[in-house]
Amino acid sequence: MQIVIAILAFCVIIIIHELGHFIAAKLCDIQINEFSIGMGPVIFRKQGKETQFSIRAIPIGGFVSMEGENDESENPRAFNRKPVWQRMIVILAGAVMNLVLGYFVSLGYICSLDDVATTTISTFREDSISSSQLQLDDRITSIDGLPIFTSTDIIYKLQNGGTINENGNVEFDFVVDRNGESVLLENVEFQLLGSENNINSIFFDFTVYPMEKNFFNVMGEAFNESVSTGRLVILTFYDLITGRFGLNDLSGPVGVVGVVSDTMASSDNFMEGLSNLLYIVSLITINLGIFNLLPIPALDGGRFLFLIIEAIRRKPLKPEHEGIVHFIGFALLMVLMVIVTFNDIVKLFSGGFGG
Repeated sequence: MQIVIAILAFCVIIIIHELGHFIAAKLCDIQINEFSIGMGPVIFRKQGKETQFSIRAIPIGGFVSMEGENDESENPRAFNRKPVWQRMIVILAGAVMNLVLGYFVSLGYICSLDDVATTTISTFREDSISSSQLQLDDRITSIDGLPIFTSTDIIYKLQNGGTINENGNVEFDFVVDRNGESVLLENVEFQLLGSENNINSIFFDFTVYPMEKNFFNVMGEAFNESVSTGRLVILTFYDLITGRFGLNDLSGPVGVVGVVSDTMASSDNFMEGLSNLLYIVSLITINLGIFNLLPIPALDGGRFLFLIIEAIRRKPLKPEHEGIVHFIGFALLMVLMVIVTFNDIVKLFSGGFGG
């Protein structure tokens, strides 16, 4: 059952993305030849008034095929005949829809919680060492230069940063709001429990206050959670580029389904499972939105980059040249997808994704 829910959640994310392109193209009066969910052989097809709707065998993506998108067309409703600003809107609409979906899923996640965690320290554990500098009622605003919006930011930064000192502890620079004043606390220590793949495992020796939910703080917290998740995705991409993470740390559709399924299966009750599902889905859809905005050939960001060049030059590049670049990019992405999927399958048969 968990696997079915995970697959459905992944498909909804894909549909929302492609629906963004579809709606934007319709609003710009662009002819759409096909709206497809999935890749590979067609398993279901229905011809609409103008557009063919299809479901394909491999649920790893989808596409909206527009007239004149990849070649020249004299059709006045063709993609290539539209003003560059309209084409920019169509290209960006898929990623924007994913980010909007991410906000609403985050809103659902916040609503599913009993209360909302703040960033203000409420208690210290008995053997706390950070309490030598941090104080009760300190509101954490920054850790090692990273602005803190949510409790998730605190957890991420304490697990992925700091400097190990001569005592074998991990040090961070905090900025806190203390009695209405911004206070810099340098070299705040936390006990290091261990390290795996260069990622710190520290002892969290304080807790934060819960916040009773109301309409306004739930809406605001959902926004903060979305921004925090988006920033987390960007930081993870940076860690991947700089070598902190490797290919083995990446997950494709198989891995995503595995993580969602394992998380739901390990939940103690329905509400906990729902909360975990919503959190992971928000992370995935925001991840997909940001990833598609990267200026990589074959992705929406790569196509948008070509449109920026066209706007600057006031004339498009030759379609065949752009097509070659996107083909090479697509081929490399497919190679990466095969590698990631293979790793996901190995993880699946070696004990799952939950560790």
